[in-house]
Amino acid sequence: MSDSDSPRMVHCVKLDQDLPGLEQAPFPTQFGQFIFEKVSKQAWDLWLAESVRYINTYRVDLSSREGTDFMLEQLRIWLGVEEGELAATAWVPPKS
Repeated sequence: MSDSDSPRMVHCVKLDQDLPGLEQAPFPTQFGQFIFEKVSKQAWDLWLAESVRYINTYRVDLSSREGTDFMLEQLRIWLGVEEGELAATAWVPPKS
């Protein structure tokens, strides 16, 4: 395997580990570039699973400015790059 075949590594701000990064920025914004540079693919996949809870609980319309702003705020808080409390979701973990 050549160096060009190796995954791009990042030091993930969420998981505090050196892990493979995303293949491209998830958004064409400065925050999207931050995610590309500082968030691992593993953490991003965790966020995608978590984000469904917010979308379902709050019936978030991602095509609206309000919905997008809400989700980006939750993402920043979840990543730990912004202070605040995550919004509560209706999801309840299964009993073991």
